[in-house]
Amino acid sequence: MDHLDQLEQQSVYIMREAFRHFERMCMLWSIGKDSTVLLWLARKAFFGHVPFPLVHIDTSYKLPEMIQYRDRLALEYQLTMIVGQDEATLAAKNTFPDRFNANPQMTAEEQALARRECCGLLKGGALKATLQGTGVRRRLNLVTGKYDIEPDREPYHGVIVGARADEEGSRSKERYFSPRDKNNAWDVGDQPPEFWNQFKTDYAPGTHVRIHPLLDWDELAIWEYIKREKIPTVSLYYDQGQGTRYRSLGCAPCNAPIPSNAKNVDEVIAELKSGSLKNIGERSGRLQDGKHGLEELRKDGYM
Repeated sequence: MDHLDQLEQQSVYIMREAFRHFERMCMLWSIGKDSTVLLWLARKAFFGHVPFPLVHIDTSYKLPEMIQYRDRLALEYQLTMIVGQDEATLAAKNTFPDRFNANPQMTAEEQALARRECCGLLKGGALKATLQGTGVRRRLNLVTGKYDIEPDREPYHGVIVGARADEEGSRSKERYFSPRDKNNAWDVGDQPPEFWNQFKTDYAPGTHVRIHPLLDWDELAIWEYIKREKIPTVSLYYDQGQGTRYRSLGCAPCNAPIPSNAKNVDEVIAELKSGSLKNIGERSGRLQDGKHGLEELRKDGYM
């Protein structure tokens, strides 16, 4: 058994344990490489069928290739695909692109603040409303390929997330089973200990718990697993001839590619092994993160 087999077994075990303990469960799918590996593992864990909804938060600013990929795989795999969106903020034009267009003279500090506020609304706020059932949920109709209003408004209590401990500082503080408060907020200092594969799963009914089956994976293992399993990924991860590619995917106005000539999975793996990216943060192209932006967003309920 190699290291990928061990990681796979642990992740499958975590997902099956979660499914056994949480009646109202869903899985967040950002369409990125990590959550797509998570989707692949879920299909393995449950023998080709994913027995819970996948939730995607559509900010309306995602790169078009991401949305096309989402719907193609959802239809191919016959997934229960739920999409949430902060329609009020979009209608009010209270987003970073709208605010910047109205005031192109914004300073760098004002832009950073506007990006974080936008992310807090379109991602954090929309995610909270979608999980709690207070916001509109739309479900993919597997016959028409269109999204219809989802009548189910009950909250999800167990939420599977594709976070990795090595990806970013705040995520290294996570647990496999991480409780949130009634507002989905994360108290970093109040997390249960997890020793020798013993996990706390006996929470009070209605407790919101985030589940992290990929916590011990790293970026290289993700790509090696993608290669081994031949998992389809978004083309944005590869150089299309411009000498750049995306290392992490997000909203177009706040997502910058990195210089790279890696045109396929093998070349991405070789690039990671070469050490050329060792001093560059995986999320360095996510402009909303800033110095502590992601941790603050995550404390308030974001992924």
